[in-house]
Amino acid sequence: MHERSSVGELVEQLRRELDRYSPGEKLPSSRALVERFRVSPVTVSRALAHLAAEGLVVTRPGAGAFRARPSRTVAAREGDTSWQEVALSADGAADLVPRSVDASGVTVSLAAPPPGVIEFNGGYLHPSLQPERAMSAALARAGRRPGAWGRPPMEGLPELREWFARSLGGSVGAAEVLVSAGGQTALTTALRALAPPGAPVLVESPTYPGMLAIARSAGLRPVPVPVDRDGVKPELLADAFRATGARVFVCQPLFQNPTGAVLAPARRGEVLRIAREAGAFVVEDDFVRRLAHEDAGPLPRPLAADDPDGVVVHVGSLTKATSPSFRVSALAARGPVLERLRAIQVVDTFFVPRPLQEAALELVGSPAWPRHLRAIAAELRARRDAMTAALALRLPELALPHVPSGGYHLWLRLPDGTDEGALTAAALRAGVALTPGRPYFSAEPPAAHVRLSFAAVAGTEEIAEGVRRLRAACDEVIGESVRHPVPDL
Repeated sequence: MHERSSVGELVEQLRRELDRYSPGEKLPSSRALVERFRVSPVTVSRALAHLAAEGLVVTRPGAGAFRARPSRTVAAREGDTSWQEVALSADGAADLVPRSVDASGVTVSLAAPPPGVIEFNGGYLHPSLQPERAMSAALARAGRRPGAWGRPPMEGLPELREWFARSLGGSVGAAEVLVSAGGQTALTTALRALAPPGAPVLVESPTYPGMLAIARSAGLRPVPVPVDRDGVKPELLADAFRATGARVFVCQPLFQNPTGAVLAPARRGEVLRIAREAGAFVVEDDFVRRLAHEDAGPLPRPLAADDPDGVVVHVGSLTKATSPSFRVSALAARGPVLERLRAIQVVDTFFVPRPLQEAALELVGSPAWPRHLRAIAAELRARRDAMTAALALRLPELALPHVPSGGYHLWLRLPDGTDEGALTAAALRAGVALTPGRPYFSAEPPAAHVRLSFAAVAGTEEIAEGVRRLRAACDEVIGESVRHPVPDL
């Protein structure tokens, strides 16, 4: 049995049995659990650690595991933390942007759904699609490399920087690339480097909620610029630069999240020209270039490949095409900004662990890497087609304006008057987790939306079942909300 699956199953079994024990009572020994459930000692250890993290059990080295006592006892022992409400907000009146950060748009795609719930809200490949065997082999080979556990160059291993530079194309060289710890970290570094607290930053609308959270946590003010199926609208981008004086625009030109749009060829040069005339940077989040579908055809080059003037700060990552834990990405930039990016990254993280960089080199240099990319290209196309067909059959009232040829999700507009929060809750009760559209907008949304992911589920059969369950949720919510629309506030 797959180790990760075994851990989850054992956690569920032990959770159901905890009521048999009194608070403080000792659970069976690890050896007894190994024999009873026919799992490895590692599985038992991880399952108990999971329950301990939930506050359901307490582990004591050398003594075993015990059912945790009621939380009120623990709370009394930990003391009174109410003073923090004053400390955390004492200087808030002077803040241009609130310091508290709403991370719900990020956590919705990171948190594991309850058992039995179909994951239409996931942001990563299902374990069956991840190249786990190839990654394990790469990590093992990397660990045997001389100096693999030594300190790497702060900018990243030269060979890995060179690989990312070749992937970008154009005249981008290895000297203009920094290895970073995942796309989220790279975006955080870029925004902190390019804009001071309180400054406006132009963002696509709708856009990735994690980027909005980054901007707000850095004290920046996201200003929306609408997109259509051909990407950001250049005339509105120019208007936004003039109106705000912004010096940064963040965009996803390829398979945009959440719309799946690809920036049209005629708009690519326009976007760079407009930013250059505004004296502004374009942060290019190229997050799913390696998740193109089998029928995508030739992909446009990154904006950075056609940018001799250093307008573009490029972010590319291996994470989406591998595993959420394979956090290796790259920042690419030209000119003085590169040193600022490097300085901020060093202060924040020092460097990406060398074993992970070595493993990345082993992985992308192995014959398994192109085979993996071809396999997920075919599988994502099949899953996309299965989901669009199921939606057309069972939920024709949900509008799908664009079917993407890359990425892992669909962006659906709900009927006017639909309460997307109520639909999300009803869907969860029906056994399917989806992502509401509101967190993707930095201002008031023009309509209600949901985003459905087809990458995090087990396969096309689960997609069909998830859409069937979503039909039941829609029957519960949409008809009622359309008959009694929520008034505008």
